Amino acid sequence: VYEARGESGNVAVKIYRINASDFRHMREYLEGDPRFEGLENNKKATVLAWTRKEFANLERARKAGVRVPTPIAVQRNVLVMELVGQADERRAPRLAEVTIENPQQAYEVVREYMRRLHAAGLVHGDLSEYNMIVHEGELVIIDMGQAVTVHHPNSGEFLTRDCENVAAFFSRQGLDVTGEELEAYVTEADADPSGEP
Repeated sequence: VYEARGESGNVAVKIYRINASDFRHMREYLEGDPRFEGLENNKKATVLAWTRKEFANLERARKAGVRVPTPIAVQRNVLVMELVGQADERRAPRLAEVTIENPQQAYEVVREYMRRLHAAGLVHGDLSEYNMIVHEGELVIIDMGQAVTVHHPNSGEFLTRDCENVAAFFSRQGLDVTGEELEAYVTEADADPSGEP
């Protein structure tokens, strides 16, 4: 991720290198996603689809009320989005890198974000304390490229893994939470996507 000058300030520019990207890893998350059916089995097409996918996932998450970097533009293998913090050594720290003053409150924010994503038809697919950053006291979900729709054949497995990762992290923070309880909350059939009681 690079920092660049945009029309109204600095932006983050994420460039997926066609030759260096993990093609097999990307295919696992793209295959079965109805938004990207019919992809040719080649590296370039996969990387270009992955870039579009991350842009679409960011837009969908943002509309669902999940704090993610605001997507600005996508062109071929380049994604431009809101710069959260700085791109250099002053970057916003990952959740794993900070001392959490109120773990219960942080957990409630994360589980609500997960519920909103699910209600919007998405599963992050790689959610952990390493894909959440803290900026100005706010939790921000990042790395949405691997997020899949709930219709993806592996979405249930990915959701279970996300819930286990998040619950394990907050358990280490002293909370009595489990992946099963979190998954039940996230998938609650009558959940209000606005998060309002």
